Amino acid sequence: MLKLKLRDWIVFITIIIVTAFLDLYTKKLAFEYVKSKGNMVEVLPILNLVTVNNHGISFGMFQNPEYGKIIFTLLALIISAYLIWNMIKENKLILTIATAGIVGGALGNVIDRIINGSVADFLDFHYREYHWPAFNLADSWIFIGVFIILLYDLFWNKKTKNTEV
Repeated sequence: MLKLKLRDWIVFITIIIVTAFLDLYTKKLAFEYVKSKGNMVEVLPILNLVTVNNHGISFGMFQNPEYGKIIFTLLALIISAYLIWNMIKENKLILTIATAGIVGGALGNVIDRIINGSVADFLDFHYREYHWPAFNLADSWIFIGVFIILLYDLFWNKKTKNTEV
């Protein structure tokens, strides 16, 4: 049966709201700060704050602003719906937390894309002239959530499935 405890729903919704809010707020702060200082602000020898308007998806792929807004918004919503369904089916708190991080991050990027037509990226990690593609907190929440789900599926979930056989 597909059922989550009230506590899990409260955790889920709280994480979504907090992660989406923090993502949107840090984008706003970072863009305002960097624009007031020029094009780039060095925070650490390996970290700059920059302003990148990403019309595509992760790592700047698929930069077609004409259809990207609709396609990537729908894709984020479909993936989020699937993850929520899977989270409810599994009924595990760790999956609830991970899924909420992913959905909150996706929601932050979807709101940004709808309002601004692109996703604001501002974290630029680099080593000398080698730069990782710029990203934001939403991307981090999504990455962490996916990583937790993969760990769960690879290690903890296998133990459960093996004992059920």
